Amino acid sequence: MINAILILLITIALLAGLLMLMRRKRQKLSDKDEGRFNLEDIQAFVRAALQEAISASIYEGNVNDEEFNRRKARKNELRKALRNCMHGDIASKRYVKAYMKDILVSAYGFDEENVNEVIPFDRRDRLTPQHMFDILLHVYQKKYGLNALNELIRKHGLDQLRQFEDGARCYKITAEDIKKVYFEEMPALSLSDKLDIIVQRVYQAYKGLGAIDEIRDQNIDGVNGGTSGLPPDVSQSLDMGDYLGQRTKIPRAHDAIWIFYRGKSIHLSFLSFESDLELKRVCQNIYTFGSPGQLNETNGYMVNDMADGSRVVVVRPKMSESWAFFVRKFDISKAELEELLQDDNADLVIDMIKFLIKGARITGITGQQGTGKTTLLMAMVKHIDGTLNLRIQEMAFELRLRKIYPTRNILSFRETPTVSGQQGLDTQKKTDGAVNILGEVATHPIASWMIQMAQVASLFTLFTHHAKTFPSLIYSLRNSLLATGVFSNEKIAEKQVVDVIGFNIHLVKNEAGHRYIERITECVPLDDTASYPSAYKNMPDLESKLDAFMDTMTEYFARSTDRKSFDFQNVVEWRDGAYIAGPRLTERNIREMLRHMNSEDAKQFRAFLDRYWGEAS
Repeated sequence: MINAILILLITIALLAGLLMLMRRKRQKLSDKDEGRFNLEDIQAFVRAALQEAISASIYEGNVNDEEFNRRKARKNELRKALRNCMHGDIASKRYVKAYMKDILVSAYGFDEENVNEVIPFDRRDRLTPQHMFDILLHVYQKKYGLNALNELIRKHGLDQLRQFEDGARCYKITAEDIKKVYFEEMPALSLSDKLDIIVQRVYQAYKGLGAIDEIRDQNIDGVNGGTSGLPPDVSQSLDMGDYLGQRTKIPRAHDAIWIFYRGKSIHLSFLSFESDLELKRVCQNIYTFGSPGQLNETNGYMVNDMADGSRVVVVRPKMSESWAFFVRKFDISKAELEELLQDDNADLVIDMIKFLIKGARITGITGQQGTGKTTLLMAMVKHIDGTLNLRIQEMAFELRLRKIYPTRNILSFRETPTVSGQQGLDTQKKTDGAVNILGEVATHPIASWMIQMAQVASLFTLFTHHAKTFPSLIYSLRNSLLATGVFSNEKIAEKQVVDVIGFNIHLVKNEAGHRYIERITECVPLDDTASYPSAYKNMPDLESKLDAFMDTMTEYFARSTDRKSFDFQNVVEWRDGAYIAGPRLTERNIREMLRHMNSEDAKQFRAFLDRYWGEAS
């Protein structure tokens, strides 16, 4: 009996010791694993795994030719995807993220419990606004794809003009807005969803574009960073606790993330790059598609395009006060006049633009940045006769007309460090182009060459410009002719411009971000071919001859100084939310337009004029 009790006690003691040992071992493993489940360690693990995959020998083992070729292709595909994923190549990005997810699923030991150690999905009170935004965007992407951000903003009215407590009126999405949306929707996530979000956070910090990585891919008008907040040199030299007497956190340059959404510049104040080094890393990577050259203090800026056709501009100190980037996107799905122009009586302005194109009128599209000049130009190209060859000159490829019209004869040129815009335009003249399109007339040489080209080298020309009024467009082009030395006489230069420019379409964006055509203006050259007064020849005496000759000299000086060489009229205007017809087109332009139209278009054009201006008297 005593032996049995002793045996039982010993067994209990051994079991207790074993349980204690197992508990301590589990605790040690738990302590060891606790550090594994943070984004920094996961990123280091993924980085090492990808490096190993790239550097691994494809000759390992006794492989046959088929397996060798498979390994080689897989390695090359991964290497290419890692090289292109940060440049707007969405397919490469998806491949790299899928590879990362496979690594984590197969080798990192994630399960329903420890996945919450990385991001507290199960504790909404511990989620940061960025966590909430990442979750919301992921859920919306599953349903709406690249329109996820559009739908999120539209559904919750996050693009409304607001006035804040400090009196500022602006477009801003705050941390409170994101929290409110998150608590309203409370999205349910599977383990795969959580892993996708973690992979995205790891990817954007390692190979991606930081906090804007997913935003850049969305179908919005653009995104920029580093454009507000205190620059690094200012923030380092001030006592931030006393700066401007504010008690709240003072935003820095790396806290500045803005999106351009439907004509509105919206500040995403809940997002940040977290440090100046991260902002600098993004700026140094975002422009490098196609190896355009090195961004350094000497040049100070870089303009390039990305793999998806987006335009990117990067600036750096000392040219700018902080590192900053600007990504501009162009939604080719909206490259239809009917999609762009939807105010009351929009048929008037749409038909007018169509007939300007069919009538081969040289037209300048003007407006401030962000008003939609490039998008309107894309839409106008559709109505150019398909038999005409198009030649485009741009600073960076933006129009991407061959992507929209792949069957058309179109070739685009752009400036490079070794080929100027002037040289590109000179080359265009030798490429059998019937219609010349200039993405932006921004320099004196290009403006000068555009005027010369429009006179002799093409059927007609379309271009964009930043002029605010029609006279300022004429004077700006005139000044370019003078600045380049093509003309030395101001009046002769102005006359050349007036004889070339036919119409001006001016775009406007109002405070609410609504874009519309404010006016379509017709240039009306004034006749200066009338003979000078010559009555002095028939005067009987010297005194009378001198009096009459003074009239001739007065007319001469009037023509040489302040006499107008042009007039203009707004044939279409936007008033109170609707388009209305102005004065009828001049007979000179009507005749020229009809001369370039076929019989069917000419018939429709006459009916259009009669419908809005009545039959000509």
